[in-house]
Amino acid sequence: MVKKDELFDDFGPERIIEVYHPKTGMRGVTVIDNTALGPGKGGIRFTPTVSKEEVFRLARAMTWKCALADIPFGGGKSGIIGDPKKLTKEEKLEWMRAFARLIKEVCPAKYVAAPDINTAEEEMRAFAEENGNPKSITGKPADLGGIPHELGSTGFGVVVATKVALEHMNKKPSEVTFAVEGFGNVGEFACKFLTEAGAKLVAVSDSKGTLVVKGGINFEKLAETKKNQGTVTKYGEGELLAGKDIIFQDVDVLITAAIPDLFDATDVSKIKAKLIVQGSNIPTSMECEELLSKQGVLVVPDFVANAGGVISSYVEFIDGIPDDMWKLVEEKISKNTKLVLEKSKADHVIPRVAAMTIAQERVRAKCDSCRA
Repeated sequence: MVKKDELFDDFGPERIIEVYHPKTGMRGVTVIDNTALGPGKGGIRFTPTVSKEEVFRLARAMTWKCALADIPFGGGKSGIIGDPKKLTKEEKLEWMRAFARLIKEVCPAKYVAAPDINTAEEEMRAFAEENGNPKSITGKPADLGGIPHELGSTGFGVVVATKVALEHMNKKPSEVTFAVEGFGNVGEFACKFLTEAGAKLVAVSDSKGTLVVKGGINFEKLAETKKNQGTVTKYGEGELLAGKDIIFQDVDVLITAAIPDLFDATDVSKIKAKLIVQGSNIPTSMECEELLSKQGVLVVPDFVANAGGVISSYVEFIDGIPDDMWKLVEEKISKNTKLVLEKSKADHVIPRVAAMTIAQERVRAKCDSCRA
């Protein structure tokens, strides 16, 4: 049972839609958190354990991410409750079609969907076709006007944020070493774009462990190794460590790009990086960010650094092309990272607090109920 005071505040949610499709057995939920800035934006998560509370918290995170990115979207999220591994491909698509039919009345006027865990381009195609409006969802195949996330928009945005933070610290990319936790869609592109900017990659991890090469890792060789052998640990040189050891490496910059809750307060004193850029969602707690700040570590928060994906989604929503996407991701993340870091310094607060203040102010400015 969800208590009102646990779920509702001045910002939202505005609407919670719970659906059930008897023929397939599909159950789902959509949370439209806040539409002051535009229709709620957020992906469709398809897992056996996704709950109303989880979907609400993800929708609220999207409210702040879209506001901070300064794009005309609000916060939203959906969950389909089921195990995709127990469904055939066609059954999974039929569940998505049923879900699309049952929330059609709010898409895209109040909610614009997207891929999330266990959903991808083909599910987005099924949703769009069932809804009848391609603007009801982003992350679609290219033939429906989609801009593939495989282009690396999120990783690119993380690197833009990193470069702004380095400038804030009076450093140049060519002067620093860096480590990346995770070599998936975010981490791989963070490695690519930051090495192209001149920084030296010396450590990277994936689910099999951490690779450390103090003399520097060649990105092309690393990407080829991952593609052909399934793990960065088969790189063929350097030192191999446990996966979590990535956060303790002696580098200037640490980019998190995979799992949530990566480290806690007991790990902080062992972290040597002076800049942490959160490409992953919720890699640690606010308490840890406070401790890191006292230790002289600058942390660029997740919803500032990893907004490239939702900015890319906005470009797709307005029928833009990849060239438009690259330009807007760089423009938005550069501007907003700089704004957050300057406010953090001026107000003597950690960047997350500064970012939340800016995001809330932007929502309040357009939201009558939030001002009440």
